[in-house]
Amino acid sequence: MSLATPVLEGNRLALARLLTQIENDTEAGRVALNELYPYTGKAHLVGVTGAPGTGKSSLVNQLARYYRHPPETETALKIGIVAVDPSSPFTGGAILGDRVRMRDLAGDPGVFIRSMASRGSLGGLATTTASIVQVMDAAGFEMILIETVGAGQAEVEIARLAHTTLVIEAPGLGDDIQAIKAGILEIADILVINKADRPGVENAERALRGNLELAHPSKRLINMYSETAHHAAPTVASQHFQGENSELIWSPPILKTIATEGVGIAEVGLEILRHYQYLVDSGELKRREKARLSAELDLLLQATLVQRWRDSIPDNRYQHVLGQIVERKLSPWQAVQRLLSQST
Repeated sequence: MSLATPVLEGNRLALARLLTQIENDTEAGRVALNELYPYTGKAHLVGVTGAPGTGKSSLVNQLARYYRHPPETETALKIGIVAVDPSSPFTGGAILGDRVRMRDLAGDPGVFIRSMASRGSLGGLATTTASIVQVMDAAGFEMILIETVGAGQAEVEIARLAHTTLVIEAPGLGDDIQAIKAGILEIADILVINKADRPGVENAERALRGNLELAHPSKRLINMYSETAHHAAPTVASQHFQGENSELIWSPPILKTIATEGVGIAEVGLEILRHYQYLVDSGELKRREKARLSAELDLLLQATLVQRWRDSIPDNRYQHVLGQIVERKLSPWQAVQRLLSQST
């Protein structure tokens, strides 16, 4: 029987086994991915990134609890969680300790947690993260929370995968300039200052807000999705906030939380839903999905073409040219030209 069939039927054990197959890049896993693909594209993908120590795992845990037990006016969602942990550069191992902070979710049939090692990949994600998310999407999880490796200023791959990206900051982790450096801040759809009970939270908020005003001067006036959502549904807000060309604008809000105590979680949970509504209303959801699939296709093409090319030439020829690079007889660019000309 196909590995995909029991996953579509909601079999959690089959789901776990298939995810392992995909992480190990087996033929059975690739076949199942092909079979599941028509059932994808329904989940809201939420990325959670930020520097180590900002409390990403605790925040993800609280968000999952919020969506599983929302206010009476809302419907509980099925939540998938993908938590990426760094791998040791020496042993290749990983602690996979994120689920230690998510003990509150144990036993909930509406939550599925998958910890995975980065296995040396850069960008805050593992190479198979997108495939893992695809399977969870097909399995019927309505929202998938993707927690990246503790990221610095350049680990922004999550923005290509997620529909909504949360960047988590915390006071006391560095100077104010650290919070406004280019890169990771620019991918934020929602900014969260966690551990808001610590000294320095006002300075952190001031630095973030100042940077947003510099980066998005046209968005400074108002974010109707945030400002009106306490009194009206997102769709009502979208009807009122339109530019001259009827273009909806999203200005990243700055929210404060204390994740370990559950403070501010409801506000973040609502803001995530408002952002998704904005994506739908503005047409941005389709654009982001197309861009995400285009990037994924390009990466697969690169990997496949490189492997196909390596298989087409003798290994001794490749090693000979590599040796000439090491001896400084050829530059890497010259080596590429020689290898390509010899393979044609």
